[in-house]
Amino acid sequence: MNEGEILNASSKEYPLYEAVLYGSRMSTAKFSKRLSCAIKHLPLRLRFHFEYDIQKAVDKGVIKDPTLMLDDKIFLEGLVQAEEITQIFKKFLK
Repeated sequence: MNEGEILNASSKEYPLYEAVLYGSRMSTAKFSKRLSCAIKHLPLRLRFHFEYDIQKAVDKGVIKDPTLMLDDKIFLEGLVQAEEITQIFKKFLK
């Protein structure tokens, strides 16, 4: 994924959430690939931003690499498997 990219962008009827992925370039790249696969069939859009600055992460309360913040709240921590990401987002959408 690229900075500012929107997952499921063509589905304008889905709600748009803002996401920031904190961590190293390698861990965020791995996580973003898993995330893309995990939510492509779910009824939501996700606009992505990446943050590699450790101090900014600490200021937001991030302690694990990578960490996904959704609408300015910690949503997922660590390198979570795609299946688990899907389940967590399904619960979130209920």
